[in-house]
Amino acid sequence: MHEFCENSRQCWLYQRGLVPYQTAWAWQRGLVAERRQQPNLADVLILLEHLPIYTLGQGASLDFLKFDPATSAHQLLRVERGGEITYHCPGQIVGYPILNLKHHRPDLHWYLRQLEEVLIRVLATYGLTGERIPDLTGVWVEGRKVAAIGIKVSRWITMHGFALNVCPDLSGFEQIVPCGIADKPVGSLAQFVPNVDIAQVRLRIAACFAEVFEVELIAAEPSASYLTKVSSSLDRFTAS
Repeated sequence: MHEFCENSRQCWLYQRGLVPYQTAWAWQRGLVAERRQQPNLADVLILLEHLPIYTLGQGASLDFLKFDPATSAHQLLRVERGGEITYHCPGQIVGYPILNLKHHRPDLHWYLRQLEEVLIRVLATYGLTGERIPDLTGVWVEGRKVAAIGIKVSRWITMHGFALNVCPDLSGFEQIVPCGIADKPVGSLAQFVPNVDIAQVRLRIAACFAEVFEVELIAAEPSASYLTKVSSSLDRFTAS
């Protein structure tokens, strides 16, 4: 059991398995909109996996693509997070924290370092040393980037987040220059931890997130009506 300080905030924890990227994107935007209207709502951490997709940050360059998006069957989507192009697929745990940083620390650099710290602590539970590289965002193990981070913060409310490569098919990264970094390979936890269990990694991410952000995680499940609402508003969210 983790001990929390008296002023620790509650954080709803949603664990969803495989979710299409656009559905999760619309869900995030809905949660952010709710917190703009009601700033004292609980924090949220969504942990899930995505079907294969490439995403571009808001200002990302198409120069880092190795395929022609006009003729390729690869799914490509530009979103409002920071950072360059990345790849999502099964075997990669994606975390979307929806936090009001006014209740933590309204500092973007602090927030990015906190996300890195979560992932570094997760790796440490497997006896691995997660490293930061100056002037870059993410976490590396033995020179391989195992975790990427890309966020969007508006009125101090966060969305998007981090992606930890647990046991994905890394060949998808060969179609891009991941995060615009050409001289450092992408790696995965499975390269260092044989037979790594993705469900166990998910639990460790949740525990380390609670420690680092000093929140009390409460397992939650979106209602069927809420998921229907997200699905029905998907076109509007992705078009905005």
